[in-house]
Amino acid sequence: MLLAAWLVVSLGLAIAVHSYGYQDHATNADVIVVLGAGLNRNSRPTTAQRFRTRRAAELWHAGYAPYIICTGGKPYYATRSEADACKEILMAEGVPEHNILLEDQSRSTKENALYTRDIMEMNGWRTALVVSDRYHLLRANWLFNGVGIVVYTTPTTVAYLRPQQYAYYVAREVAALQWQAFNDFFNLPFTYVPIL
Repeated sequence: MLLAAWLVVSLGLAIAVHSYGYQDHATNADVIVVLGAGLNRNSRPTTAQRFRTRRAAELWHAGYAPYIICTGGKPYYATRSEADACKEILMAEGVPEHNILLEDQSRSTKENALYTRDIMEMNGWRTALVVSDRYHLLRANWLFNGVGIVVYTTPTTVAYLRPQQYAYYVAREVAALQWQAFNDFFNLPFTYVPIL
């Protein structure tokens, strides 16, 4: 019975992750936030990072917000942070350096939210337009709202992913959502789990 209930809940979460990711909530905000998407072994941005950052540049050029926060710390194998790679792409896309802020300490989406909140509070900002892959947005919305940020989400394309890759990332998000619910329910102090 418990296994059947867990499977039903997991399926419902997978549908929610997929459905939410296909909704674009882009609206004017105080700042655009690009969620980190890893680096390749040569410290170059991943395909996901490039898509997320270029979407943020489009939004900035369209006037959705005057500033962009690049998030993401330095993976253990890399020589720079995900935020630094994001900044490099933004500047190549015509966003001036003085309009870009770096949150380069985080190791997870939860930490993205916590450290981004700190930057926003220092600047008197309340609203954020968060950019990420479709499968990531439901959890990002939950976590950013959870730290007190008024958040709107906008997706990037997942056309670069094969169907089995997309299914893997959705399943990973389902596991991450379940872990976050457990973490929140028991008020645990964890902000980073390497496998999630």
